[in-house]
Amino acid sequence: MLPQERRVVTEIPGPRSRELLTRRESAVARGLSIMLPVFVERAGGGVLIDADGNSLIDFGSGIAVTSVGNSAEQVAAAVAEQVRRFTHTCMMVTPYEGYLAVCEELNALTPGDHEKRSVLFNSGAEAVENAVKIARAHTGRRSVVAFDHGYHGRTNLTMALTAKNMPYKHSFGPFAPEVYRAPVSYPFREPLPISGEEAAERAIAVIDTQVGADNTACLVIEPIQGEGGFVVPAPGFLPRLAAYCRDNGIVFVADEIQTGFCRTGDWFACEHEGVVPDVVTTAKGIAGGLPLSAVTGRAEIMDAPHAGGLGGTYGGNPVACAAALGAIATMRELDLCARARRTGELLLTRLRQLADRHPVIGDVRGRGAMVAIELVHPGTKQPNPIATQAAAKACHAEGLVVLTAGTFGNVLRFLPPLVIPEDLLAQGLDIVAKALPTD
Repeated sequence: MLPQERRVVTEIPGPRSRELLTRRESAVARGLSIMLPVFVERAGGGVLIDADGNSLIDFGSGIAVTSVGNSAEQVAAAVAEQVRRFTHTCMMVTPYEGYLAVCEELNALTPGDHEKRSVLFNSGAEAVENAVKIARAHTGRRSVVAFDHGYHGRTNLTMALTAKNMPYKHSFGPFAPEVYRAPVSYPFREPLPISGEEAAERAIAVIDTQVGADNTACLVIEPIQGEGGFVVPAPGFLPRLAAYCRDNGIVFVADEIQTGFCRTGDWFACEHEGVVPDVVTTAKGIAGGLPLSAVTGRAEIMDAPHAGGLGGTYGGNPVACAAALGAIATMRELDLCARARRTGELLLTRLRQLADRHPVIGDVRGRGAMVAIELVHPGTKQPNPIATQAAAKACHAEGLVVLTAGTFGNVLRFLPPLVIPEDLLAQGLDIVAKALPTD
């Protein structure tokens, strides 16, 4: 493994990264943005090594992807072995055992002891889109309900499900029809204190009056919202929505793409409140950095589409499946759920201490290794995206990779690899502390 240390030997970005950035500007479409313009050459554990030799602390994990660390030993070994055997046949043409093994793992790991089926794709957006297809085939209904502040992808349907216009939806419409939005439980931004059950009843009233339960094929929700700002709903919100779906024949789809695979301290975030979804979508942390996603759900729901109705040329690619099996084995052997809980304790404790000294921090929230601070104008709840961007820029300059999020662009989110050493985590938090404004 690479030395687990922060080492800044040039300004960030350094000369070699700037040279590559110039090449990028003449070769890559403008619409693909870059948060931190350093070009990575090596990575492992909790660090990224850039083209100038800087060793950066990683609080992003490639947006919650490299939870087992970059180049995790079992992932790398499994990928190398699979590449030597074969790289592709297409599961729909000539199948292979790795695909079956990943589906068996997903069927066993996702919440609930009912009979399940899985199908594999490439990206989180593909998984969500196919979950909607499956729900529509199963129910014979067409309407889909998503939630305020939610994010589900960049395809046409998943942009329709996504709540935030800029940069995800702006100028790309019209979007898929029969998508409706309900209010989420966002404790920090509720006008008055409201319980999770009360927030759920508010959402249910919107669904009943604006959509109609009998017209609703599925409800799609992130147990903890990702791009929306790591919004953790009040206790009781998810269980009440799940019960409503169960009572009305609506498919409850848990989008666990960012929250899944040990990230929140459980294998899946729904487990925290004992919620058993009908369908779970996964991606990101599933395969240690290789592109893979899945839809897993109740057998009778998953088997509703006709033969040939689901698939894709690269879905469940054998190399990605090998990586997933290596990643899942690593999660078990290292007990990364426990590591995530420990990381969460360290993050939340330190960030709450910072909030006591920095009035710009309006809220500290999260679960496991999925934690965020929401920045506001002191003394108010008015979003402060300028301070957020300034803090992120200051962190980047000191060799700490952090990400922003939130509907209002005012959230700093922390998604370190679950294998990050505690001393490196502490160093990163020291940098965050120095980056925050004092008034």
